Amino acid sequence: MSFLIEFFNVFFYQPLFNFLIVIYKYISFGDFGIAVIILTILVKFILYPLNVKAIKSQKVFSELQPKIKEIQNKYKDDKEKQAKELMEVYKGAKVSPFAGFSSMLIQLPVLIALYQLFWQGLNPEQMRFLYSFVSFEGAINPDFLSILNLSKSNIYLAASAGILQYLEVKTMGPKSKSSLKSQSDFAKILQTQMQYFFPFFTVIILLNMPSAIALYFLTSSVFSIIQQYFVLKKEKTA
Repeated sequence: MSFLIEFFNVFFYQPLFNFLIVIYKYISFGDFGIAVIILTILVKFILYPLNVKAIKSQKVFSELQPKIKEIQNKYKDDKEKQAKELMEVYKGAKVSPFAGFSSMLIQLPVLIALYQLFWQGLNPEQMRFLYSFVSFEGAINPDFLSILNLSKSNIYLAASAGILQYLEVKTMGPKSKSSLKSQSDFAKILQTQMQYFFPFFTVIILLNMPSAIALYFLTSSVFSIIQQYFVLKKEKTA
């Protein structure tokens, strides 16, 4: 276990922490909120190819929903045949049912590192993670635009993060009532949970966390909505 913790610190937490300090000192000119936004955008750009793949896979699955529902109804009493037919549909569409999950799994260490970074990064003892060539003296000022203290929770940032997460999920959902009706029962349940439950749950969690994490979620959702727009627009014109 100690090896995994050390591996995580060396390859995920420490690089991101040093990036944050460099951004805070040289780019954001001491504004922690701007440093959080810049770091979030940089991470999103690094993960851009994985997110594009996940968006395209999600779009394909949305288009396959009528066929999936048809197979589930046809073979509702034969689960083995149903699974076989569904795999044939996925194979024909050249998409894996685990594509989105795999993308999230790959990104999970980065997300955990960012969470710890914005949760613990303000503590002076975290400076031990600085590389020898990164110099920084004193402590991080947690203020954002001299208005918000990002070391404390903030209901407005938490609510904004939840609303934007809702919009992010909604932009990837069915665009019409007919498309919604054609969804499989599982897809409907998943869509409802992602669209309503997760944003609500996010707000509740963020109300008990430093608002730097809420700012990260907010920035990440804005980036994802813009990314989805351009990826899907490019797919339509292709």
